[in-house]
Amino acid sequence: MRATDGTLPSAAGAAVGRRIGVGLMHGLWRPRVLGAWRIPSAGPVILAGNHSHNIDGPMLIGTSPRPVHFLVKKEAFIGPLDPFLRGIGQLKVDRTSADRTAIGQALGVLERGGVLGIFPEGTRGDGDFASLRSGLAYFAVRSGAPIVPVAVFGTAIPRDDGRSRPLPRLRSRIDVVFGDPFEAGDGSGRRTRAALDQATERIQKRLATHLDTARRLTGRPEQT
Repeated sequence: MRATDGTLPSAAGAAVGRRIGVGLMHGLWRPRVLGAWRIPSAGPVILAGNHSHNIDGPMLIGTSPRPVHFLVKKEAFIGPLDPFLRGIGQLKVDRTSADRTAIGQALGVLERGGVLGIFPEGTRGDGDFASLRSGLAYFAVRSGAPIVPVAVFGTAIPRDDGRSRPLPRLRSRIDVVFGDPFEAGDGSGRRTRAALDQATERIQKRLATHLDTARRLTGRPEQT
């Protein structure tokens, strides 16, 4: 399943989106970025990030050394955000079904040698990689692209009533920690259900290990 060049998200648009992200994220907050050099400088890469706040995606776009095409839920493509997100090369995905268009576009990005961004938990949560969907394993095994784990801390700071703030405090520090790239498959190239399940287990262990390492590096407590 592949997308033709005419239906792929714009690589030039993603580069523009990165420049916008750099300006906004560094202008509004104080990102501390660790390990960005671990992202391969060329070739297909999958960024797999934890997800606890809506600005996690923009933060990764603004701190990654390469432009990123994120799989973004279709509910975000409303009003003026629709042409904007499309214009900066982001991918609209229907999370309620096997979205063949989004899958083809994502594989096309990787085939073109681009960077695909995924929140493998599927939705915002505690950001601890406790529950992964199989989509990440499918893209990694199908494309052969390495996965770079990334942990974001400081976006979901709770208020006194326990709820997360709509936005982190302006000029507060947000930590972004990139990990070592790794291969998800077992080297056989198999894409059976069992192979994808095994790949998902391997991915979950690697992402959880990276999260623990990133917490130690940044001194971040649980759930922040």
